Parts: sequence; C-alpha cells; structure tokens
Amino acid sequence: MSASQERPSTWTFLTHHARVLLEIARDPEARLRDIAATIGITERAVQGIVSDLHDAGYLSRERVGRRNHYSLNLDQSFRYPTEANLPVRLLIDMFTQHDLPGGKTS
Repeated sequence: MSASQERPSTWTFLTHHARVLLEIARDPEARLRDIAATIGITERAVQGIVSDLHDAGYLSRERVGRRNHYSLNLDQSFRYPTEANLPVRLLIDMFTQHDLPGGKTS
C-alpha cells in the first residue's frame, strides 16, 4: 500500500491566513476564539495571524467596549510576486458574495 493510500492528504488551497481574513470579512466583530473554532486552529494561532495581517496592512482593529472591530484594507495586494498586482478584494469577494455551505451568507 502506498503512502497516499494509507492516509488522506491534508493540504488545502487556502492558507490559515486567508481563512482568518475571510472570517473577519464575514464578521468584523468576530471573537478570535470563534474564528479559531470555525477554522479548526488554536486561538493563539489566530491571534498570531491577526497580528501578521495587521502588521502587513491587511486589517486594522479598533477597540469597541470589550471587543475588537476589524476593518479590512481590501485594496492591499497579495504578497506573492505572481499575484502582487491583484487586490485581496478579489479573494474576499469570491468567498463572501455567494451562499456558503452551512447556511452562511455574506
């Protein structure tokens, strides 16, 4: 039996950074623990990703009471050189403008 037959591959097309960005686009007031539960990673990992996205200019955060409100910079370009001339708006629009599995909508 080959290695690919023994266990299914776990790779996905979207990185955790992309998934966090999409969850924030869907709910700008989402709690980190809720994002973590939705994506299936730790809250600490989400916190690090949000910091990365903030530092890179993809989002800003504002404290509103006891919670954060996130605003996305949809005109910020992708980081990888082959997509560097495209805004992240394209990704966000692709995944938030359609009905999503589980009853979520944009």
